[in-house]
Amino acid sequence: MRLALGTVQFGLPYGIANQVGQVTRSEAKAMLQLASESGIDTLDTAIGYGESEICLGEAGVRNFKIVTKLPSIPAGCRDISGWVNGQVSGSMDRLGVDELYGLLLHRPEDLLGSDGELLSRVLLGLKDKGQVCKLGVSIYSPHELDAINKLFSVDLVQAPFNLLDQRLHSTGWLDRLKSKGVEIHTRSVFLQGLLLMSQTAVPRQFARWDGLWDRWHKWLAVNNVTAVQACLASPLAFEGIDRVVVGADNLSQLEQLIGTANRSPLGQLPNLRCEEEDLINPSQWPGLRERPDQIARSR
Repeated sequence: MRLALGTVQFGLPYGIANQVGQVTRSEAKAMLQLASESGIDTLDTAIGYGESEICLGEAGVRNFKIVTKLPSIPAGCRDISGWVNGQVSGSMDRLGVDELYGLLLHRPEDLLGSDGELLSRVLLGLKDKGQVCKLGVSIYSPHELDAINKLFSVDLVQAPFNLLDQRLHSTGWLDRLKSKGVEIHTRSVFLQGLLLMSQTAVPRQFARWDGLWDRWHKWLAVNNVTAVQACLASPLAFEGIDRVVVGADNLSQLEQLIGTANRSPLGQLPNLRCEEEDLINPSQWPGLRERPDQIARSR
């Protein structure tokens, strides 16, 4: 099973299409049991995901590979080593584990700053002590790897990858990373749920791309394929992608994702590739505004 379970919903109400808020403790435990029984062996979390690590620790996750993320180094931090070690120790305590399978930098740019060399040494020290198996970065764009790759040898990279955002492949980084033995996890397969919305439910802030939504929903209708099935088929078609991180708001959603991932692969998928950061990078969404013509059309 190449799915990994993303657990941001265990600690925060997450996703543009989320209608139910944060996953309850009992629901989270049931989802973890289903994941384990279905062959999912990897969980993705982060120190910055609210109560996610606490929730996982309460449920018990020793039979999973845990990948967590280190937040950005605080401004003015004078003891990088003490801060990093304290963050990692706290994470393992909350999770109830003795080691982390993966530790990723949530802000890889920290490696490029004045404390980058020291940060690298501290991270490698965690690996030498057996507290962390694999070190890596969580990126928004493959171009971040251009500079980082010269300074730090990563074991694991997590990057966005979906029907719209295929830059990891188109830039050649997917093949380059695999040639170096780097493990690759992809996220944002549903673009925070945007690709699963009906066309009428897509927020008007995304009206700039109405033509793209038209192509997407027409393709689904003509081919009698669900959005979930087509979205999952995209990253799973690339053998170089080791894990596809998916999140779910409840047990029923997770059951659907697992069932869909186990189906036979699809053939030709629609070409929806887009490189406009305003659309493919959710961190840019708060800055999107409706143009006057869009506002008038939506009323």
